[in-house]
Amino acid sequence: MIDWIQRGNFGSAAEDADGMLLGLLLAFLCGHVVAWVYMACHSGLSYSRSFVNALVVLSLVVSLVMMVMANNLLVAFGLMAVFAIVRFRNVLRDTLDTTYILASITLGMAAGTHKFGTAVVGTLLFAALMLYLRWTSFGARHRYDLILNLHWGRPLGELPDLGGLLERHSRRTALATQRAAQGYEGADLSYRLLLRDAGRVDELMTELKVLPGVSRAKSLKAEDESEV
Repeated sequence: MIDWIQRGNFGSAAEDADGMLLGLLLAFLCGHVVAWVYMACHSGLSYSRSFVNALVVLSLVVSLVMMVMANNLLVAFGLMAVFAIVRFRNVLRDTLDTTYILASITLGMAAGTHKFGTAVVGTLLFAALMLYLRWTSFGARHRYDLILNLHWGRPLGELPDLGGLLERHSRRTALATQRAAQGYEGADLSYRLLLRDAGRVDELMTELKVLPGVSRAKSLKAEDESEV
């Protein structure tokens, strides 16, 4: 494997049209792989089509930049001056998105410097790693299934009636917040529930709606709020 990588690296070879074309095409393909992995692994609400397109284009542009530099110190300083003038600002909502940006840049640098073996192996390893993290849900803490928000209109001393109903449907129940309702009797409550059967949420909500004192009951999957 190491010999194959070394044979695929031509960083010391002279620059020619075929090498430039191969480097740009490889950067384009590596960028596509990174973008496809991002599309397959992304979760949450911050998905952006333009970000996916940028992952493809970024590898190609960085590869071209490395070819333009071509070990020329004066050109490198000139490019730094240009990038200092043209400023790019984009707030990434997901911390993991930064990893995809760095991967796209690094693979583009490898292709642009004719380290083709390194670019191919790096792309495959990055894709395998990100897919592994996705498929194994590595880092997730599945403590609760459901977030339940409701208004309790009866005296707080009668909360055990609500607690008994929740315990019939849940293996673990936690009262997250309790706030006195402004202008109303009772309180606004928020529970975290680890359900006995995640497919019986509708049954739980139906029982809550007919329980005296419960109003404005709403449920939300816990992963939608905390695992993004």
